[in-house]
Amino acid sequence: MKALILTDIQNDFLPGGALAVPEGDKIITVVNELQNYFELVVATQDWHPANHKSFASNHKGKNPFDIIELHGLTQTLWPNHCVQGTAGANFSDQLYPNKAEAIFRKGTNPEIDSYSGFYDNGHLKSTCLADYLRGKNVNQVYVTGLCGDICVFFTAMDSLQEGFETWIIEDATRPLKKEDFKKTNEAFKEKGGKLIRSTEIIEH
Repeated sequence: MKALILTDIQNDFLPGGALAVPEGDKIITVVNELQNYFELVVATQDWHPANHKSFASNHKGKNPFDIIELHGLTQTLWPNHCVQGTAGANFSDQLYPNKAEAIFRKGTNPEIDSYSGFYDNGHLKSTCLADYLRGKNVNQVYVTGLCGDICVFFTAMDSLQEGFETWIIEDATRPLKKEDFKKTNEAFKEKGGKLIRSTEIIEH
């Protein structure tokens, strides 16, 4: 059984959003098409309270993209984004999320960030995504979404750790920083992950 994960395809990560990923909107057409080729589709949604400690605005004298230590973990400080109940936290209007059987919200604990769709950054709390996939007899996971070098990467790495054969669909994601994307993809492959393009999945 194969599952497709739609990672954080939300307004704040798209051009014009609070934490825009360059060309983030360019993946939506291919992501919509890919959904037709999977028995199971799930989505993740960044869902932060306004007082989230990953926001630079919640640290006096700090600016977005400063790096601090937060509860023993290295933390990049971000602009306020994907705040619960805001338009920026909504999925893109161009995304067809109807095939997604379940939505896993992450980043809800104000004390710790959560890049992966499976766990927070300290692996303290699970979203139960792995259990859900196992309950559906999934053994192969394909990851799409935003952004390639952060949330897609950490989701894919946790997928491998949970024992799923895992692919990142290269043209169905975009990175925040291209140079980081090369490094994260290499790290993913070193752990046994695979890269694939949508044309290898979509039948013509």
